[in-house]
Amino acid sequence: MERVIEGLEAVTVHIRDIEKARKFYAEVLGLKEISYHPEASRAAFALPGTSVQLTMHLQREGEGGREPGTVSGVIFSHPDPAAALEEIRRRGGTIVAETRSFPAVMGTVTLGVFADPDGNEFVLRHVQR
Repeated sequence: MERVIEGLEAVTVHIRDIEKARKFYAEVLGLKEISYHPEASRAAFALPGTSVQLTMHLQREGEGGREPGTVSGVIFSHPDPAAALEEIRRRGGTIVAETRSFPAVMGTVTLGVFADPDGNEFVLRHVQR
């Protein structure tokens, strides 16, 4: 079978307020902004250790896709999710689920969940093999 996916360029989330989103992703998560287009209410941030971008913009009428605040299932990594979530909280971020650990096929998984100002949820995970 021929491949239909060659890679991952970006993960995009719809937001309601571009300035609040930019502040959160830069100041709370510490991501580097790589582009900002105020006329289009669009911004992009570099994801450390990858060439993948985290992009965001206001959802336009009829655009389709997930409504702001309904994204979930995006998983970021950190060697100590509990410490990272505590830092996110200290910087003003919202923690949706505190860290927990459990055995899995891949090893011991530790994860917690945080949300951006619109309620889009992101998992912060570490797998100890």
